[in-house]
Order: sequence, then structure tokens, then C-alpha cells
Amino acid sequence: MEPIITDKGIVGARQAIAENLTTGRILGHGYTLEERVATLATDLPSVVRDVLIAGKRLIVADLEAPDLIALADMPEAKDAIILNARSSNDDLRGVNCRQNVFHVAPSWAMRADAIAQYMAWKQWKRWFLVHGEKPVDLEYVAALERSAKRFGSKIVEKRSYSFDAGNRRTDTGHQQIQTQMPQLTQGAVEHDIMVVVDVEESFGEYLMWRTSVAMPTVGTQGLMALAWHRSYEQYGGMQLHSRFEKAAKRSMVERDYMAWLAVRVFGEAVTRSGKSDAAGLRAFLMSKEFQVAGFKGVGLNFRHWDRQLRQPLLLTGPRTLVSMSPQDGFLHEKFLTDTLGFDEPETKCRIPN
Repeated sequence: MEPIITDKGIVGARQAIAENLTTGRILGHGYTLEERVATLATDLPSVVRDVLIAGKRLIVADLEAPDLIALADMPEAKDAIILNARSSNDDLRGVNCRQNVFHVAPSWAMRADAIAQYMAWKQWKRWFLVHGEKPVDLEYVAALERSAKRFGSKIVEKRSYSFDAGNRRTDTGHQQIQTQMPQLTQGAVEHDIMVVVDVEESFGEYLMWRTSVAMPTVGTQGLMALAWHRSYEQYGGMQLHSRFEKAAKRSMVERDYMAWLAVRVFGEAVTRSGKSDAAGLRAFLMSKEFQVAGFKGVGLNFRHWDRQLRQPLLLTGPRTLVSMSPQDGFLHEKFLTDTLGFDEPETKCRIPN
């Protein structure tokens, strides 16, 4: 059994602060990380307000969409820079975008496009989609539906599933699951791939090896589109893994990487621009001069239309790297990474650059 990680994200941020300081000492720059935890959503305003009143304007937010919007809309945060290091919600980059929020975490649309490109390359174009019923599941489902159309695939059938978590804990739980999963997938229209959306991991793992027809799975289980994975070693990735494991005594997970990358964005912006105020850094982050190394073979920078960080995504199984998207053959006139997610003509974000 894999150990339960209780400090996802924050350990990545601490690692990045240490790396920022390595360069900062040479240039006379100092960095500190102030950690704040809001146990309940209702605690968030008071926890963050104290930081903002104290003059802190550079924030890495490990928050889901509703809490991130609440933070961004606080009057005290109007002139802050908030880096979203967790939520993939597409509306945060669209109709609910905010001028003070930049996104380091990949969106659902980016993840879905990364998968859809690989499915197109493999010619697995008939998808059978099984999904949970939670709001976050439906967000990813909407992104996958868009991606299927965008890259020439078709969702031939879609089924929802609500899982009773108590079943698996009974003495006969495995027998119930062994019966339920084939029933869930039985009689589906002929398909090339099963797409599973179970973001909070309620039932998706139980589909593998239990489907009615032998079929590989992609989505939130099986082959997944991630910003980072422990199996990734390319472009110097092993160096980051080694540094992190030495400090944390465990592997770096995606949430650690996104917090690490967010803190590195601030550090790189300060180093390259020579500025430390929020207004100066915001202008530099939006400029063509900014880029940050993310161990992915290309410099990462922000899209000016929705403040999303461009980045390749890893396609991984539970223990191995399968591929990286964008896939070969999917071209863009400016950035290949703009084939992942909403391009400028598609954006619903309406804020000035």
C-alpha cells in the first residue's frame, strides 16, 4: 500500500525556496516562505487578510476553484499576484478569470487535449466514457467532450456511476466490486478505449481488470495526463527528483511539482527582471522576455489571454512514462504547447492584458 501523503504541495514550495536562495545569494536577493493553512473555507479570508495587510503581494495558492475566486476577489488582494498551483477548473481561465490570478496548474482542457492527441496518434478514436457524478468529474467530462471533437475522436457512449464507498470495506466487498464493474461496462457500443473520469478516486481504480471486455483505460486512472510523475527522468528531471527525495524522504507528486514551479516562477521573474514589487513582476510575467525552466525541454511562459502557463504534459501509467504531449504532427503557428487547452481565438476570458 502506498503511504498517505499529508504534506502535498508545501514541500515542493519549500524546495523551490531553497533553490531560489541558491541564486539569490549571488545577486543579493532574499526569499522567505510564509505558510498559512485555512482548515475550513470560512477561515480563508481571515488567514489571508493578515498576510495581505502586512504587505505581502506574492501568493502561491493551493486552493480549489471556489476558494481561489474568493481569495482573488478580496479587496486587499486586488494588486497581488496569485499563482494557482492546484485547480484545473477551466472557468478560472475563462468566464471566471481574474486579472490578479496566474495559472501554473494545467487546466482540464490541457489535460484532455494531451490525451486526445495521443489517442489520435494511436488511432483509438472511439471512446467509451465512464464518469463520476461530482462537479469536478463533470468539469473534466466537458473538457474531454471538447477534445474528442477537436482531434477527430468520438464518444460513442457515456455512462455515469455513483460509487458506495462502504461496499469495498465489507468482508465481501471485493466480490461486490467484481460484480459491479463488469455490469457497469457490459453491452457498451464497440469502442477502442475506455475513458474514466473519477477525479477523487472513488471507483476508477476498480475498473481496471474488471471491465466486461478487455480494454485499456485513460483519464484519471490508467493512462493519465499530468504535470509531473515520479517516473519522469527526461530533460534533467532526475535531478529535481533527487533533490526533492533527499529533502522530503519521499517522491515528488504532481501537487508538489506545481507548488515548486509556482515558487520558481516568482524566483525566476525577480532574477531576470530585477524587480520585486507586484506591479513590476506582473508586467514581466506577461512579457515575451519571461520564461522559467520546468525540466520539460522548453522554457515555460504565460499566455497573455488567460494567464495560463504553457507546458508540455506527461502521459503516464501508474509506474511508467508512456509519452509527452503535444504529440508530433500537431502544429501551431507560435507555440506547440498552445495546441493544449484554449487558444486565443477560443478564450472566454475578458480581462485586459
